[in-house]
Amino acid sequence: MEQNSSLNRKNVQVALILYDHMLATSVSLPVEMLRAGEAAGLQQNKNAPKLIIEMVAEHLKPVTTRALIKLFPDVEVKKASKPDFAFIPSLWRNPRPVLKRLPNLISWLDTIWHQGSTVIGGGTGVCFMAEAGILNARPATTHWHYVEQFKRDYPQVILKPDFFITQSDRIYCAASLNALADIIVHIIAQIYGKVAAQTVERNFSHEIRKPYEEQRYLEGAADRHSDELISQIQFWMQTNLSAETSLESIAEQFGISVRSLTRRFKQANGISAYKYWQQLRLEAAKELLTSTNLSIQEVAFHVGYQDQSHFTRLFKKNMASTPKDYRIIAKKKLFTAQ
Repeated sequence: MEQNSSLNRKNVQVALILYDHMLATSVSLPVEMLRAGEAAGLQQNKNAPKLIIEMVAEHLKPVTTRALIKLFPDVEVKKASKPDFAFIPSLWRNPRPVLKRLPNLISWLDTIWHQGSTVIGGGTGVCFMAEAGILNARPATTHWHYVEQFKRDYPQVILKPDFFITQSDRIYCAASLNALADIIVHIIAQIYGKVAAQTVERNFSHEIRKPYEEQRYLEGAADRHSDELISQIQFWMQTNLSAETSLESIAEQFGISVRSLTRRFKQANGISAYKYWQQLRLEAAKELLTSTNLSIQEVAFHVGYQDQSHFTRLFKKNMASTPKDYRIIAKKKLFTAQ
């Protein structure tokens, strides 16, 4: 993922909303991961943007968390500036009584979203976004325990309880703390680039997990492009990962020039055909490394690479880990018979 050009400036403003009975981890985790991403980004590029992080609350007084840890806001919501990103933590208990006591926070969320802020809600914290009205006619997810109540309280929201992550425009919803961590990695990649995001992911989430893009519900994703021929080519690529062929051969097979294939594919998907097929193959390789005992050479063959050395170099370049090291980490997460 390439760095978001709109964030290529001196500072990035982040707001973390505080309120009583919130889960302290759903505030501390974003702060620690974002700071790690900032450090990794500045190590690569001394001109990378710096983070300005503010704790925002309804009133300027200590907030008591579920862990009995008191957090002190930096600013009350009426005086808070518009952030680039605003994080809404989760609640342990029924959110409805808390929501009634925080009208200014709810109004502020509506205001900043309409002014261009990106809003990220975790678990039952998503209810703040629903109360603000910014989820109306949009997809969302929430903690599994609160799904039925959420449906009753917010019938205008398109709830997607089978997804851990939903994304719609500048709105992200996470059903769990792990899903929130995946969104944070995704945001770090937007601000500081893929290498910084991978560094944070390795340090905060040693286990192998699905990439953000594979587990989200993205509004409009099914209709992302209407080029039927390119859709057919994408399907062919997905089902022929081991094929020893070239873009020239694929173009000939589908009766299109290489130039037209290249142009239309990039226009439809925002990524080159070569890069798309490469990503498909590497994701398939990750699955084989995790779930089979095939040798590295055999894995390479299965995903269309005859040269193991080339496959290893490509894998390491894209995954920041060799196939062998990736497999070791993945296997450690599998249960073994006692």
